[in-house]
Amino acid sequence: MNGIRKFLAHAVRLEAESARRFDELAEHMATHCNAEVEAVFRQFADFSRLHLEDAMARAGFRHIRDLPQDGYEWPHGEPPEAAPWWGVDGLMDVEAALRLALESEQDGLDFYRSIAAGSADPLVKAMAAEFADEEAEHVAKLHELLARNE
Repeated sequence: MNGIRKFLAHAVRLEAESARRFDELAEHMATHCNAEVEAVFRQFADFSRLHLEDAMARAGFRHIRDLPQDGYEWPHGEPPEAAPWWGVDGLMDVEAALRLALESEQDGLDFYRSIAAGSADPLVKAMAAEFADEEAEHVAKLHELLARNE
């Protein structure tokens, strides 16, 4: 991916999906009365919204509807942080929710790292590496929570 606007369009879609999904997981953890994990998921949703706003501002998008509707190059045909969320239901326990979140964040991290490694555009490389560093922090936090909740 060699155009900064194209990269940022991808980042906006990815982060919008991530925020929505973490909001869902936070609500699910509220029903399990697990305030600690709920708070982490809400924090991750907020981080995703911040990344979303940053990417939109850098690209000059004023509204998500300004984004192109096609032309995305997702690894598996959909945004990386759109993990198999069909598993979010009333029977999902805290460990399963954390594992689902970890899978999602790891996919986002892998996506940004692959862009950073594969782009010929120095600006795209730098920004993708920056986004990857932030995703790596989320992955580490989820590993820590999983270790405490197993």
